[in-house]
Amino acid sequence: MPKRILVTGGAGFIGSHLVDALINEGHKVRIIDNLEPQVHDKVPDYLNKDAEFINADVRSKPALKKALKNIDVIFHFAAMVGVAQSMYQIEKYTDVNTFATAKLLEVLASGKYDVEKLVVASSNTIYGEGSYSCAACGVVYPEPRSEKQLLARDWEMKCPDCGKKVEPIPTAESRPLSPTSIYAIGKRDVEEMCLTIGKTYKIPTVALRFFCTYGTRQSMSNPYTGVAAIFLSLIKNNKPPLLYEDGRQLRDFTSVHDIVQANLLALNKKEADYETFNVAAGRSVSVSRIAEVLIKLCNKNIKPVVVGKYRTGDIRHCYADITKIKQRLGFAPRVQLEDGMRELIEWGQDKPAMDKTQEAQQELMGKRLIK
Repeated sequence: MPKRILVTGGAGFIGSHLVDALINEGHKVRIIDNLEPQVHDKVPDYLNKDAEFINADVRSKPALKKALKNIDVIFHFAAMVGVAQSMYQIEKYTDVNTFATAKLLEVLASGKYDVEKLVVASSNTIYGEGSYSCAACGVVYPEPRSEKQLLARDWEMKCPDCGKKVEPIPTAESRPLSPTSIYAIGKRDVEEMCLTIGKTYKIPTVALRFFCTYGTRQSMSNPYTGVAAIFLSLIKNNKPPLLYEDGRQLRDFTSVHDIVQANLLALNKKEADYETFNVAAGRSVSVSRIAEVLIKLCNKNIKPVVVGKYRTGDIRHCYADITKIKQRLGFAPRVQLEDGMRELIEWGQDKPAMDKTQEAQQELMGKRLIK
């Protein structure tokens, strides 16, 4: 049965793809989005014309009340996105991510709405470091590397019990949360607030922990967006991708199409209610590998540059165990890495890609966040 659905942040990268999918399924969709200038310079051309668009800030209670009128389902995607930037724009990230969510939930708690489901976009960053295996001690969850270790350019993780080098393993939802940035702390707070209020007011709530998402519509002029888009922006400008540490950090790069698939499953399956799920490809890929794939697909004679420095708040390895979402919701990643990157490149051929990497680096260095 068609639903009346609100997507906060629905003009953004992931949100707009979800809006298209929801409309294709026959739902009536409303978007609330303030068109953050760091991401948008105008209403995006890709915005679905069949969706109702409210150009407003989710920090405004009157705007939220208007947006929630006659809504059955909420997808809460509105957020400031940028791990490094969050470490100095602390108030803004907390205001937009945490406090805006508090306002949304307080409006819902007024009892004037009949919302049947709330799906909230969480993040793998809330884990902090991923999970690791120690030959002597078994599965361990190390704390972030010390400044002394990082300044020694000793990048790999050590066992918190015996001090020996450990190997990364897939990270499951059961891993204790240990966020290492303001962005990650906010995402943890948002997830926990939504699940708590959902249970209290009997609004079935689902938290989806997105891993590194890439795909079309990702801003290539925002130096704090995803790694793939940042690298592609540099490559389009005939500049080498910059690799922090040694470039061998492992992540789980996930196509936006697979992220959308997971959201539709969360909407349509009761098995998702009041649960948290990793949403990812379920494979580990090094950051340097992403740079190499993009360079090859762009047919450029460029080599990545290993910076040999680190950014405060960055973690070493984290990739997903997706057993839970596969077994409970039937999720199955469909997009292979090179196919997804090829789609991103083809889409980005005629899109502006202003290289602001150096500007962002100078800003981070000025805040003593790159060492």
